[in-house]
Amino acid sequence: MLVFVLSLTSVFFSCKPKANHNEEVTVVAAKDSNQIYSYASGDSKDSVRLTIPNHPLRNEKDLDVIMEQIGNAKVVLLGEATHGTSEFYTWRTAISKRLIQEKGFDFIASESEWADSYRVNNFIKGGKKDSASAVELLKEYNRWPTWMWGNYEIASLVTWLNNYNQSKPAAEKVGFFGLDVYCLWESMSEVMPYLKGAEPSVTKAANKVHACFKPFNADAEQYAMAVAKMEDDCRVETTRFWQSIKKLTEDKPTKNESDFVMEQNALVALNGERYYRTMVTNGVESWNIRDKHMIETLKRLLAFHGPDTKAIVWEHNTHVGDARYTNMAQNGEVNVGQLVRKEFGDNNVFIIGSGTYQGTVIAAEAWGKPIKKMEVPKAEQGSWEEILHKLGGTNKIILSKDISEIKFFKKSIGHRAIGVVYHPDEGQFPYFVPSVIPKRYDAFIFIDYTNALHPIDIKLRNEPPDLYPSGT
Repeated sequence: MLVFVLSLTSVFFSCKPKANHNEEVTVVAAKDSNQIYSYASGDSKDSVRLTIPNHPLRNEKDLDVIMEQIGNAKVVLLGEATHGTSEFYTWRTAISKRLIQEKGFDFIASESEWADSYRVNNFIKGGKKDSASAVELLKEYNRWPTWMWGNYEIASLVTWLNNYNQSKPAAEKVGFFGLDVYCLWESMSEVMPYLKGAEPSVTKAANKVHACFKPFNADAEQYAMAVAKMEDDCRVETTRFWQSIKKLTEDKPTKNESDFVMEQNALVALNGERYYRTMVTNGVESWNIRDKHMIETLKRLLAFHGPDTKAIVWEHNTHVGDARYTNMAQNGEVNVGQLVRKEFGDNNVFIIGSGTYQGTVIAAEAWGKPIKKMEVPKAEQGSWEEILHKLGGTNKIILSKDISEIKFFKKSIGHRAIGVVYHPDEGQFPYFVPSVIPKRYDAFIFIDYTNALHPIDIKLRNEPPDLYPSGT
């Protein structure tokens, strides 16, 4: 069988590095400082002249400047402006490889389901496998949107991680974990094999939580709508389930990986129920439950692997770019980037965003609908992406320390954000988030023209409903 696994050679090519550039670009400023999308038509008196230091991005060697800035950070977060762009995956792969090889990072934690990703973790830590096996494994990501992790770019990364781990002792093998909260039913089922021989009270709590959710046929939408209609929910059962699992593991003199995994699946059940219960009535609260769960999972992983552990996080810019420097803060929303900085301190965290001026993307017109390759139009006038495009239409790295004192960038400007649901024909306003760029990120990777991701053909299982308007 012929299996296609994307090679990084399609993105990187040999080229002698140059020194960083200080380029000037004329930006048309907004008439109204509170409305960043209403730009003047080009009147010179309204234009702003900016000098923006930047570094060329042509090959892996050009990432040296980022590696230097990362220093001894404990957590590096790698963002993406869409969930369906090939280059965002391949460049994050390139950075991750260097972090693992040169700085000893211990695992990748992704915006994916815990249960499915733990199977990936076991795969990469097991015996040597080929790329065809990696592709088959990723078909386990069969909940919509399947393409986020079921794609050939991730298959390439998984194959590399498996090969890398072959020469490492068990304690030094690099891991791959999921931070998200969606796999409620799968996580409940995953706990059951661990409960053989457990105290009757623990088994009873597990059986009760299964019985409570049984009428909803593993369908999150059914559960959410039932709760919205003031029908009984399962919060008591999931809370007791979590508490019983915690007591079971805490009573042990030492906690092994099986105990940790059992706890984590119970935590997904606990927070998954909270998430689905609130999503219909309170979008802000459900968003916060989800991102707080992701940071709680990240903290648990770091603690379990030891005090010197270092983590790489793969998520959408909307999750990793500090929410305090976007309009999310005004809505009362928090995110992973904000919480991880608060938890570990700015000096121990390095956030890298990414974006594009135009190209193609994999997305869908509605939640659960067939995916398609869509055009990503040229970025909005005056947006972050248009400004970077005007620097010459080349790929580049921007370090926040180089632009933090530029007055223009101390206020919000539009910054592209595309989720799994996308309607480019409906205008661009919903797809640009007001952001103070040098505060939101520590560095930014800009790809002027990007190409759609390469999805694996996966048969769907039951999928959750449209859980958040942006689909990120």
